[in-house]
Amino acid sequence: MTHYDVVINGAGMAGAMLALGLSGLRRPDGSRLNIAVIEAMSPEHDRHPGFDARSIALAWHSQTLLQQLGIWPALAPLANPITHIQVSDQGHFGRVEMSATEYGVPALGQVIELHPVGRELHRRLAECESITLYCPDRIAGFEQQLQSVTIALESGVSFSASLLVAADGNRSLIGEWLGVPRRQLDYGQSAIIANIATAEPHAGRAFERFTPQGPLALLPMNEGRSSLVWCVAPERAEQLMAMNDEAFLAALQREFGYRLGKLVRTGKRHCYPLILDEAPRPWHHRVVLLGNAAHLLHPIAGQGFNLGLRDVATLVEQLGRGLDQGQDIGSHAVLSAYGKERLPDQAGMVNLTTALALLFSNDNPVLAAGRNLGLSVMAGCAPLKSQLAWRAMGKR
Repeated sequence: MTHYDVVINGAGMAGAMLALGLSGLRRPDGSRLNIAVIEAMSPEHDRHPGFDARSIALAWHSQTLLQQLGIWPALAPLANPITHIQVSDQGHFGRVEMSATEYGVPALGQVIELHPVGRELHRRLAECESITLYCPDRIAGFEQQLQSVTIALESGVSFSASLLVAADGNRSLIGEWLGVPRRQLDYGQSAIIANIATAEPHAGRAFERFTPQGPLALLPMNEGRSSLVWCVAPERAEQLMAMNDEAFLAALQREFGYRLGKLVRTGKRHCYPLILDEAPRPWHHRVVLLGNAAHLLHPIAGQGFNLGLRDVATLVEQLGRGLDQGQDIGSHAVLSAYGKERLPDQAGMVNLTTALALLFSNDNPVLAAGRNLGLSVMAGCAPLKSQLAWRAMGKR
């Protein structure tokens, strides 16, 4: 039976980046890790859940991590920089403006479309000599043993691994089979995703506008487009999804205003329910949950993928340290060290995004006055605004 050092179930953003990051590690004797990646669907498929129509905002620190993992050069041509961010509260005067020049960085972050990124990552996985790609294929079952995990695929192939990584989304089959405890919270919102063309160029500007039903964000993309994330109550989402393009753009214009002039065109719309879904302790015997399998956050402030990328970078670092010390990389000592380092950041970001979602997604006049005052104070207080900016850029 073939033995791999690491088997990764899922080649979405987290799984693919972990595999590519691990492929750069070496043992003390100079040999590379033997890695397998299992993926049920090619990223060329329009319905691939990890590489669909969405875009993600990479924080400034995330770009640094991708550089360290050796992945950023391949993604840079697909990215559009965020040079300015405006945060506002609908119907109130509170507003915060942040620019890259204020903080001495080329960009506050980058926006990338998932679908073309998926094709590029998949190409690099297929070309990497130390990675074996099983695609399309699925795990049929696995068994944890003292020294390894035995894995069987639906295709009939079987192999063992020192470490199994579940990067298979928030409905992780591996997590379910293991009975990993999860904490869930229904935000009572749905997110409408679309690409929007505007009369005025975005010029690298990103907007997050808080409305009584939820946040509305427009992120700068290439070809002059902006990526829309519009969080509303499920009933309102149904209405908006049923509208023709003209009526939808008119409704969006009323909520967003004319900061980018007239909204002239929308691409295909997609709708997703918003639910907090996290595993407070995302590791098990010789198994680690990663990405959305570990924590699915509210999209407010766009921190979900950035948190997952920090998990990826730390896991690569911990496994590299284990190799240098001659440890079994799937052992309790290595995985518990990873968990101990990551839990504070994971719990803190879950609590922060949940609190922001609840605070900025209601029409309670007391809370509305409080958040408006908070934005006004932050706009006028350089240290507070600086703290917000660096937090948004991923600095902990």
